[in-house]
Amino acid sequence: MNLFDVYPVFNINLQKAKGSFVYDENNQKYLDLYGGHGVISIGHSHPTYVKNIKEQVEKIGFYSNSIKMPLQEELAKKLGRLSGYEDYNLFLCNSGAETNENAIKLASFHNGKSKIIAFKNSFHGRTAATLNVTDNPKLSANINLNNFETIFIKLNDEKALQEALSKNDVAAVIVEGIQGVGGLDEATPEYFKLIADLCKTHNALFIADEIQSGYGRSGHFFAHQLADVKADIITTAKGMGNGFPIGGVLINPEIKASYGLLGTTFGGNHLACAAGIAVLEVIENEQLLDKVNQTNSALCVALKDISAIKKIKGKGLMLGVEFDFPIKELRGKLLNDHKIFTGASANPNLLRILPPLNISEEEILLFASALKEELI
Repeated sequence: MNLFDVYPVFNINLQKAKGSFVYDENNQKYLDLYGGHGVISIGHSHPTYVKNIKEQVEKIGFYSNSIKMPLQEELAKKLGRLSGYEDYNLFLCNSGAETNENAIKLASFHNGKSKIIAFKNSFHGRTAATLNVTDNPKLSANINLNNFETIFIKLNDEKALQEALSKNDVAAVIVEGIQGVGGLDEATPEYFKLIADLCKTHNALFIADEIQSGYGRSGHFFAHQLADVKADIITTAKGMGNGFPIGGVLINPEIKASYGLLGTTFGGNHLACAAGIAVLEVIENEQLLDKVNQTNSALCVALKDISAIKKIKGKGLMLGVEFDFPIKELRGKLLNDHKIFTGASANPNLLRILPPLNISEEEILLFASALKEELI
């Protein structure tokens, strides 16, 4: 049996990883500034992470949600405390798409409406409901079309948002804390506040998609918190398990649960919770939110000397380095000549940077040095 060929891949076979580096079968070392789409939050093979998973799998690795799991409660309490959402409830699943699928469903359950507002260049997943709020029709098969009405509006367009909500028929507004695939655009603090206020006025729910921008990547626990607002539902996944599949939906206590309302077989299993707890412990104990901001400052200073850079977008360690030329060739040189992994996006001129949150300044400045060597 062959693999279903849906991924363009680099001809690199990684065999091990440690901290901010990955190694191929020839022990060639690469600096990982992409973390497998922003998944690696606390670094590869972090000792706390390895210890938690190893000890847990020796006890019990899995059972379904038909029994009590104190690990789930421990994870929820730690996540609530560190995120500032202590009074919210947590539903655990396995991936970012699942979290958004459940968030959209919850909104419709809660207020009985079915229309959703999303934004241009958004990406929320590849499952049925999430494709309907992802601004890329090429990803949808015919069966995915017109699941429910979605209004796509331009990010930060206040008038369009007001008009779209004015009929009081919208179940939810879903917005990324920082757009990832779309190219690192983000709502202004004022616009986040407008979303929150208008959702309250028009009985709609504010869903903050923090799948990529959450878990400290922006320098705040969640990127929307830069605007000092609270969302009704927050979805998170990528950095949550540092590579172990886990997703979480943080839910306003006004949204009531009932048996059978949501469900999952694998979500919140023992190993996933052990991984999730390890990530939160490292974020807190190593003060990674402060470190993210310090590392961001060091990198931005180093990149100022490169005149070819048009703009640096994003926050913290979720960054887009934008040029006035396509980055495909540059990205290839960084990988092949400098042994540095970076990412791309829907913006062909934008190099995406999503390193581990605990990357050192010395390590991340290797990227600046490589860019200078290529562009100056």
